[in-house]
Amino acid sequence: MPMDPSQWIDVVEDKFKYQLDHFVIPGHYSEDVESILIPHGLIMDRISKLAQLITSEYDNERVVVCCVLKGGHQFFSDLVNYMKKALNKQGKTLPITLDFIRVKSYENDKSSGQVHISMTDKELQELRGKNLLLVEDIIDTGKTMKKLLETLGRR
Repeated sequence: MPMDPSQWIDVVEDKFKYQLDHFVIPGHYSEDVESILIPHGLIMDRISKLAQLITSEYDNERVVVCCVLKGGHQFFSDLVNYMKKALNKQGKTLPITLDFIRVKSYENDKSSGQVHISMTDKELQELRGKNLLLVEDIIDTGKTMKKLLETLGRR
């Protein structure tokens, strides 16, 4: 399933920006937003494509889709909904189980250097040997995801 890097959409700040007058911007954001890098519709279309790629990888295998809270909840919700639509379009069924894990490494907007995972050893053990799709919103340095993957690998 890995996508060839040549197919990635590279978002570089200076490359292209949409002007604000092309969009409806809620008033409470007006002082904070200068331009739009990626419009909402494009993001949703890419999530839909990602869902198609994911569902085409599994052939009636049980998949645990695990949301990394708190930040990943909206992306997770959108992805799961698009996965269901993709399965419907493909005429496939795929047993999907939803799970949630809280991983915290930031205090306010600063990395604390510590990674706290809010699942018990028993809960982590129950994920062992399963097809696990971790859904995270942003990977900044990769330290949090690395720690989570190490922890899951030990269980």
